Amino acid sequence: MSFQDPVQPKQPPESFQEGAEWWMREAALAIGLVVLILTSMWIATGIFPPMVVVESGSMMHDLEDGSIGSIDPGDLVLVMNPARADIVTYAEATQKGNDDFGYESHGMPGDVIIYRKNGDSQTPVIHRVLLKAVSNASGGWDVPGTPLVGVQTITTTLDYPCNFHGNLTIVDWEPPHEGYLTTGDNTITNGCKIDQLAATGQDYRNGLKDENGMPVTAVKDVWVVGVASAELPWIGAIKLLVSGTQESVTTSTWYNLTLTIALILASPLIFDSAVARIRVSDEEE
Repeated sequence: MSFQDPVQPKQPPESFQEGAEWWMREAALAIGLVVLILTSMWIATGIFPPMVVVESGSMMHDLEDGSIGSIDPGDLVLVMNPARADIVTYAEATQKGNDDFGYESHGMPGDVIIYRKNGDSQTPVIHRVLLKAVSNASGGWDVPGTPLVGVQTITTTLDYPCNFHGNLTIVDWEPPHEGYLTTGDNTITNGCKIDQLAATGQDYRNGLKDENGMPVTAVKDVWVVGVASAELPWIGAIKLLVSGTQESVTTSTWYNLTLTIALILASPLIFDSAVARIRVSDEEE
């Protein structure tokens, strides 16, 4: 006659109330963590929301397809308060002898800003700053990063290659006010086709328009929402998918996003497996 271990009685299941309390506690912790992160980012950047999602491909570089380093559709970009940042133009970053010579942001010289077209209420534009027209105290205009000082009209050529003709050139531009000239890094859709093509008199048919259909002029300081800082690639594609604005998101971005989510979900299992192996190894020793 064999003896077996007595059958252990089943543990009574948790009550509905206990289960609800557990879920509420976990949800509160998750919400608290999100609030803590957002608050920390708000304090660090001085602006809220502290991040923006890139919707278009106007900042993509040649041969770039959802990779890290350039600003692609679906990326989340940390935004710094412009009052906390000294905006460096492409002209300053490429002028030898300039204090900011050699400075780069997101794969090219100069800073990337987020601005509102003529100060309108549409979705802000995230583009690179090429140069700035600054009012001279004695009259005329200065352009930091170039030899131009006190000129009545701005004519200059930047060390910015164009696809079909030399370098980017601005000719006889009379600024209506102080401000930046900007463009996207994508040389096919933007590049030398600057945002202010019509406003600078270069091409009245092209260039960005504001919500009223007017040509975008030089970007005033008060129109600058923020300065692009660190990049969190791919994650913003989820928001674009939910809002139905994912047309510009590349196949590579979707692949990288899927892989990232899979790794995040698998990380607890990988961690538990590693801990279990370490424990077994310690017990054997």
